[in-house]
Amino acid sequence: MSHFTSFVAIDWSGAVGPRQRGIAVAICHAGNEAPELVRPGHIWSRQDVLDWLRSDLPDNALVGLDLGPSLPFVDKSAFFPGWPDSPADARALWQLVETICADDPHLCATSFVDHPEASRHFRRHGGREGDLFGGGRGRLRVTEHAQQAQGLNPYSNLNLVGAAQVGKSSLTGMRVLHRLHGHLPIWPFDPKPDQGSLIVEIYTSLAATAAGKRKGQSKVAGHELDALLAALGSKPHRPLDTRYTDHVTDALLTSAWLRTAHARPEFWAPNGLTVEI
Repeated sequence: MSHFTSFVAIDWSGAVGPRQRGIAVAICHAGNEAPELVRPGHIWSRQDVLDWLRSDLPDNALVGLDLGPSLPFVDKSAFFPGWPDSPADARALWQLVETICADDPHLCATSFVDHPEASRHFRRHGGREGDLFGGGRGRLRVTEHAQQAQGLNPYSNLNLVGAAQVGKSSLTGMRVLHRLHGHLPIWPFDPKPDQGSLIVEIYTSLAATAAGKRKGQSKVAGHELDALLAALGSKPHRPLDTRYTDHVTDALLTSAWLRTAHARPEFWAPNGLTVEI
């Protein structure tokens, strides 16, 4: 068994603006009590989440962030092939995003999206596809290939267009991850600790399908949340005074899933996780 006693799921947002209605933070604890929202009704900013992780996170918490903490690398042996400043690893990537976006307010990543070299690798709004995007669905991380093998439908983090894209969330999230250096380890870039808290990447569709939702129909409505929580060994949730959104239900359900999944050793040693990766 792992040492984690609290389980946090954060549905993230890459939207422009000071506060994002797409951010939801849920937490549950060891046992079978239902997950609950952190600060229900609060409209979070990305800075709010960063501050909460730094100052208010319970001890020995496993935190799942619904974003891509890196970009495709293995397929081309580079994040941005042909760019001399292409970083050598994920932490250097986070530093580059932070440096280029230093003047972007609200932990946005607009300057990186529009950077003359970086933008060559992105698909952006207005039919703007960089000459190095690669066409089709775009480049995928080894992680996304593994998701595809499980019957899921991941998007490239280099695709910044469409309701299902996570590219902007990932880039803004990298600014947060960079600022958490020295505060919280981030797996697998840091080893899993024997004590203390840890951040991991989550894919909320995995939680939904584990709870019984069909692949490709993984969004969770408020009226079905308790049945899905029960499938994960959780008591029913306390009805919310706030509106049920996909972000809220995703966070609540995934928090409960993390509580069931964290003790499975195979999740900490996937076949594709080589020393190089």
